[in-house]
Amino acid sequence: MNAITSAPAVQTVHVPLGERAYDILIGPGLIARAGAEISSRLKGRKAAIVTDEHVAPLYLEALVASLDAAGIVAAKVVLPAGEKTKSFEHLITVCDKVLEARVERNDCVIALGGGVIGDLSGFAAGIIRRGVRFVQVPTSLLAQVDSSVGGKTGINSRHGKNLIGVFHQPDLVLADTDVLNTLSEREFRAGYAEVAKYGLIDKPDFFAWLEANWKAVFTGGSARIEAIATSCQAKADVVVADERENGQRALLNLGHTFGHALEAATAYDSSRLVHGEGVSIGMVLAHEFSARMNLASPDDARRVERHLREVGLPTRMSEIPGELPPAETLMDAIAQDKKVKSGKLTFILTRGIGQSFVADDIPASEVISFLREKHP
Repeated sequence: MNAITSAPAVQTVHVPLGERAYDILIGPGLIARAGAEISSRLKGRKAAIVTDEHVAPLYLEALVASLDAAGIVAAKVVLPAGEKTKSFEHLITVCDKVLEARVERNDCVIALGGGVIGDLSGFAAGIIRRGVRFVQVPTSLLAQVDSSVGGKTGINSRHGKNLIGVFHQPDLVLADTDVLNTLSEREFRAGYAEVAKYGLIDKPDFFAWLEANWKAVFTGGSARIEAIATSCQAKADVVVADERENGQRALLNLGHTFGHALEAATAYDSSRLVHGEGVSIGMVLAHEFSARMNLASPDDARRVERHLREVGLPTRMSEIPGELPPAETLMDAIAQDKKVKSGKLTFILTRGIGQSFVADDIPASEVISFLREKHP
């Protein structure tokens, strides 16, 4: 069992994947330490930093300076911000820029940004020269506890979210908790949905801890670091057991089947819905659907909704601004989900708080009936 170990003000979660093992460092000041941490682990002396127009003015030059001090020459690739950047168009741009910088296999691509930049950059790193080294420097809470860990990379398609990509593990993750202080309240809340998810999957004590300590997590300090480290450890444990999502790793998608359908229904318009908000609504729907299928108590669904609502997250489809397409359109998006096997619907359902499981072959008739009932 991989363990969380502590250094002064920084926690380390080790992901033991044999030759592809890596560390996740969590704590303040890690962007300033990035060059030293990367140079101590990787042989290459070149890097291509991929970031977006929102993050670049805040942290790009500090990261470049840290790399320069360690003797690493860095090229910069600055992309538009937003979910729509996860496209073939921008993937081609990143690949061209990385090759133009003559980044070789022992050099690295560094993702400096949230989940969009991490997913896109990791996909590029996985296919350039059939795989170059990859470092994640996640700048959102959501990316620090979820997308930066585990090696799932990709872009979106008109058929759905994250349908095109590869598994490409990072060589290092630097989760600098100082950068979270510049997030908007909405962005931080959206990331918190993924933190709560780990409690709801199989850690009921962690969910209860969050119910009691969420304000301290939002404030910052040791509680925030502890929540992030616990989340990363939870994901690392699942990834090590099922790296390529052939079984239990699907549990990490609790709330995501409904959430991804809602994101597609809003055309990935972040002014209406961001990923963590979709997951929040999706987790409530998953618990309510479990109760509908007589798998769990309705009290559990109410408890989940109460906590997510208390921290300021949306919990109902009716809270999404603008008009949603009919339930049938949402059902079409669910049918394109990556967890569909041989045309059969697979959902992550629950028998109670912290008792999630993979449910295969869910009747489509039950799902469409449920969606019609919940549709605003």
